[in-house]
Amino acid sequence: MPNKPDEKEKFLEAHGTLHPHPRSVRDESFQASEFFDPRDLVQVRYEMLRRHLTEGRRVTEVVRAFGLSRQFFYRLAAVFRTQGIYGLLPRKRGPKSPHKCSEEVVELAEKLRQEKPDLSVPELLKEVQAKFPIALHPRTLEKALALRKKKRLR
Repeated sequence: MPNKPDEKEKFLEAHGTLHPHPRSVRDESFQASEFFDPRDLVQVRYEMLRRHLTEGRRVTEVVRAFGLSRQFFYRLAAVFRTQGIYGLLPRKRGPKSPHKCSEEVVELAEKLRQEKPDLSVPELLKEVQAKFPIALHPRTLEKALALRKKKRLR
């Protein structure tokens, strides 16, 4: 029967730092100490890097003990060198903002919608694409317009 989550586990999960596979951490410190918590993803990542960088343990030994790949280790080490502890926080992958549906595109769409309120989103998109030669899905434009409207209402 699984244990009920404690306060720390709830906090880690709420902040996106709960290790998805804490049982894969086989490092001896995480097995025999209350200080080292295999559920704490940032602590696991930091300790993995520290074992190699300060204690001089081999990368293959370290990644085996922490249940991660060499490729991930090297990527994490590079991020840590440039961003410090902040770089150890998990992040969403992929684009962070719309790159095709720029501010100019949304502004034009809003302007066209005010001038011609009867236009459907696909028709509106055709007019936008006449000015901006971009490949854009109608739903993307619709979402961008809704988001802009929501921000204005705040």
